[in-house]
Amino acid sequence: MELTAFAERGGYQVIGVFKETASGASANRVARNRILDLAQARQIDAVLVSELSRWGRSTQDLLDTLNKLAGWKVSVVAMSGMTFELDTPHGRMMATMLAGIAQFERDLLSERVKSGLAAARARGKKLGRQPGQRPKSDKLAPKVVQAVEEGRSYRWIARDLGISKNTVLEIMKRHRENS
Repeated sequence: MELTAFAERGGYQVIGVFKETASGASANRVARNRILDLAQARQIDAVLVSELSRWGRSTQDLLDTLNKLAGWKVSVVAMSGMTFELDTPHGRMMATMLAGIAQFERDLLSERVKSGLAAARARGKKLGRQPGQRPKSDKLAPKVVQAVEEGRSYRWIARDLGISKNTVLEIMKRHRENS
């Protein structure tokens, strides 16, 4: 909403609003690729982003995509009002500095997460799925048992329910032990 309001204040005609759910660290993101396709087809003049770090967190990736956009005469405008046009030395310097800061922030976040996980392990905390936690297979167990009693093969049951054959085997193993 803020970005749309920014576009209206700036007099930009909004061609599309793209929301990315993939990680910013990933270079292959569907929404960003659609925007690059629009830029290459010369259907847009500018890309508005909330922050430069939302466009790409890897410095190299960010500079590569900014160079592609510059080749298509498409500028990137951050909501802060900064325009990144890489055909000027000033624009290249600013984009490089901000991309470096974004990469630094990402690396710091990664280090903090790793440090927190190590501290939790040091305190004796077990991470990941705990033994006995089988939410999907426990939910599907009645269907699996019924299908086996109807004479269906483990392979067909697994395919129909979207689980592995080994999961069907484990469900039946637990069912026999509890019966």
